[in-house]
Amino acid sequence: MHTAGSGGRVQPARPGDPTRIGPYRIIGRLGSGGMGTVHAALSDDGTRVAVKVVHPAQADDPEFRARFRREVQLSARVSGPCLIPLLAADPEAELPWLATAYAPGPTLNQHLAAHGPLTGSTLYAFATGTAQALAAIHAAGVIHRDVKPQNVILSPAGPRVLDFGIAHAADGTSVTRTGVMTGTPGWISPEHYRTGTAGPAGDVFAWGALVAYAATGRLPFGTGAPDVVAFRVMSGDPDLDGIRAELREVVSKALAKEPGHRISAICAAESCSLLLSDQSTQVLPTDAGPEPTRVGALVAEEWRVPPVDDPAWPAPPGRPWRRKAAGVLAAAAVVGGITGGALAFPTNGSGDRTAGAAQTPGASSGSPSGTSPSAPDQAADPAGTSGEANTPTADPRGVRAPADPLAGIPNPAYTRADDTTQPHDGEWAASTRAATPEEEQVEKAIRDQVKSVLATKAISHIEPVVTFNRRAQTVMVTSGPVPQIPDDHTELFGRAGEMAACTVLAHRLKGHPTTWPYGRYAVYGKDADGSPAATLLDFGEATTGCHGEVAGKWQGDETGMETAQMPSSDKAEIRVADDTVKAINTVWDARVAEGNGPVAFDRDDAVTLGFDPVEKAAYVWAWDGYGALSSRAQQGAFQHVAEKTLCKKLVAEYTANRNWGYTRWSVGFYTGNSGVPVIIGSGDCLPQRQ
Repeated sequence: MHTAGSGGRVQPARPGDPTRIGPYRIIGRLGSGGMGTVHAALSDDGTRVAVKVVHPAQADDPEFRARFRREVQLSARVSGPCLIPLLAADPEAELPWLATAYAPGPTLNQHLAAHGPLTGSTLYAFATGTAQALAAIHAAGVIHRDVKPQNVILSPAGPRVLDFGIAHAADGTSVTRTGVMTGTPGWISPEHYRTGTAGPAGDVFAWGALVAYAATGRLPFGTGAPDVVAFRVMSGDPDLDGIRAELREVVSKALAKEPGHRISAICAAESCSLLLSDQSTQVLPTDAGPEPTRVGALVAEEWRVPPVDDPAWPAPPGRPWRRKAAGVLAAAAVVGGITGGALAFPTNGSGDRTAGAAQTPGASSGSPSGTSPSAPDQAADPAGTSGEANTPTADPRGVRAPADPLAGIPNPAYTRADDTTQPHDGEWAASTRAATPEEEQVEKAIRDQVKSVLATKAISHIEPVVTFNRRAQTVMVTSGPVPQIPDDHTELFGRAGEMAACTVLAHRLKGHPTTWPYGRYAVYGKDADGSPAATLLDFGEATTGCHGEVAGKWQGDETGMETAQMPSSDKAEIRVADDTVKAINTVWDARVAEGNGPVAFDRDDAVTLGFDPVEKAAYVWAWDGYGALSSRAQQGAFQHVAEKTLCKKLVAEYTANRNWGYTRWSVGFYTGNSGVPVIIGSGDCLPQRQ
């Protein structure tokens, strides 16, 4: 089911259709599908919006609702010049819904039927824009899984990729629990057919087929029964006749049978952007890959498609500003978690959602308060086998994971350094419990650290299971099984497992580089006891660093703030949060009373503080409904007040409580009905720990 326009034509509303969904006025229909109905809608300022509402029967299915909630989470991560931004959502409504920007235009299928194949600079712009969209999706940790002509709109400004995250959200694995293959025949990768494996390389395969189809008007693996098409995909050569040699070379690399032989989405975008730049006077740099905003501008410049018949939509009636603001506040008040109600996501001037710092699998020094003084940055090696000097008086909160533990080692036991391939299901299934004293020590260290993090959010009932695959040189961390685990709990387990595995393995590699063979880790979620499969949440290796830093400085991000919004069960955290918020409000109110710039917030509980136990960071944010932080000067003033007040509290607790590991801070705010925070600043109250 698509969330954008189709040819720009709005169908009349039908009897029983809602007149209003969330903050949007419904004025017609754009289409419908298996998931539900897409309504044409207007915001109060007249912005055109597509609102997807699921069917009542599916809304009554708890499993479907959980998948829809996950779709919203995944979609909120992604932004880019050729993607349609998610504006708002309410997964908990009686009929769950989400709203995206409206993009007029036909699908690729519709355009080819009416006008024939794309040619010249328009074809190169199509290839560049769609590849850049996939690169943005993959960079956010999302897999599309349903790249096909019906999911690409040819808008007047360029191609727009739809429904990113929906196929990923529909099931944690590539095969549904009933054994039905997901995806559309002809747009499924060979490895998906063979083993059910789905990943970024599968998206790239479908992209190659998509570009071939756009260039020729022919399906590259032909038509026919699904099993016949599947055989051609797995064994036959694609039909690429008629595609110019330079573009055919890129498409051929995307359509390689083995995923490891395929070009990546970002490399495809770079190659196609160079072909596109040959049609234009603008040349893009190649040393660091194509910069998304410049690619978007170049695509728009060289885009040539027939004009779209897009009749004017009726305007909504006027509403008093204060009433509108009250609705905005109501939406903003529930943004605290994806399960809390309606969410909204701001966009910048180009229609792309703004975001804070990019998500990185970072770590920080110190430990969260509560159950264990050992820190995820620390090796947590009770037997002292890490090979590093430790003294009884050493503060474990100051021990950091080495960024390059195998530096200078000529023949390390771990031989898969810089291997970025995704672990496959067989490697997880073949992993076994600890078989040596060294493996038992690492297992305990990882388990203790994960449990310590989860305990701060009262979800220590999620049991981490640590297993080892020596052939793959990979340590697996698996949750559960936990049936119907909430998405925020899954997200936290994935981050905690990644951090614990990375830091423990980094220390172990540093201490025993010639004998310890494990340097990779993979984190999985399992929701049913006895299930032969699990969902891959994250993976990486401990030889490239575990710290979320930019130029040596810690940066807060949206993921950390989402975790910080989960209620804390740690008494010290609750006490420090309460004291700090009161102190920040006192200082801010005093500044407001002085009349020298700061503006009062519109509600008494505007300022909130929460903790991310993975990064050991305290997040302060404000719900800014009326624009108290609308200017850079006001934002700077709020950051100054929050940072100074918070650091004073954090350092005092750090000094008095050896179980307290929080010294990092991040300050941000939500403006209007925004569902994505604006991060103003981040740092460490003890800068020598950076």
